[in-house]
Amino acid sequence: GPRVVQSLKQHTRFRLDVHLMIEQVDAYIPQFAAAGADLITIHQEATRHLHRSLTLIAESGAKAGVAINPATPVESLSCILDTVDLVLVMSVNPGFGGQKFIPGALEKIARLARLRQERDYRYVIEVDGGIDAHTAALATAAGAEFLVTGSSVFGAKDRPAAIEAIAEGARNGLRQSRLV
Repeated sequence: GPRVVQSLKQHTRFRLDVHLMIEQVDAYIPQFAAAGADLITIHQEATRHLHRSLTLIAESGAKAGVAINPATPVESLSCILDTVDLVLVMSVNPGFGGQKFIPGALEKIARLARLRQERDYRYVIEVDGGIDAHTAALATAAGAEFLVTGSSVFGAKDRPAAIEAIAEGARNGLRQSRLV
């Protein structure tokens, strides 16, 4: 919770990207922002009034992100894409680690990248779920700029090698996207 964010903030100069996988997010946004969250991402499905919640994040001093689940269409975000700093594409169903990447996330990533270019939006695209060296390449080729890893790193016997493999996959995906 906010105490963990506050503790981390005291010991790092890195940006803290906080993904709230909770309901009633409006009650917690100010606490996380005050604790030092630089970016707060909320799920579209976790709030009744998405625009109001995103505005609350910005007013609390953090950058605002929105996450969409695998079954949620990109078009459902059309009214807020011009206001967010980040769109997080969930490439697994939220709930537990170790799930397989859902390939349908790639079209969402590509659609978000096209919309950003066509409409001059400013958000970055992040992907969370089932990220390994192979899916890192696919996601970055589709337009993702940030990747969230979990089991593929923390479950690896050689974590530095796993991180390097994912980074190399991401670099390969970026090279591929520039060729298209």
